[in-house]
Amino acid sequence: MTNQENCPFCSPHRDPDQHIIFENNTCYFLQHNKEQDVLEGSGVIVPKAHHKDAFHLTAEEWNDTNELLQKAKEYVDKKFSPDGYTLGWNVGQASNQTILHSHLHVIPRYNDEPHAGKGLRHWLKKPDNKRAAVK
Repeated sequence: MTNQENCPFCSPHRDPDQHIIFENNTCYFLQHNKEQDVLEGSGVIVPKAHHKDAFHLTAEEWNDTNELLQKAKEYVDKKFSPDGYTLGWNVGQASNQTILHSHLHVIPRYNDEPHAGKGLRHWLKKPDNKRAAVK
């Protein structure tokens, strides 16, 4: 797919708060100033081509995503010294995907944060998240 006119990930240069930390042939690793106060060191890996979700990535984009993930970890480890990471893709409205451009969240985690020890499944496994019986 081609770039979408109003997509923030298709045109990261337009947002002065968006920083391209690394890039390769097909992907960027981005960090946004407004995400750093709570999610210190967090960023996203996005393909340069507009794909609505990870299921549409090419083999080259998958390889380049992995390459940037390794570089991002090394960079974040040196700069922020996290104790762990949460990595994730949101796909579709039910998963809270708010920007319809594929992006992998890279979120450093720290032992002293209030939600330390609680990963993605913590909230999903709560009894109040159980679906009603389907007939």
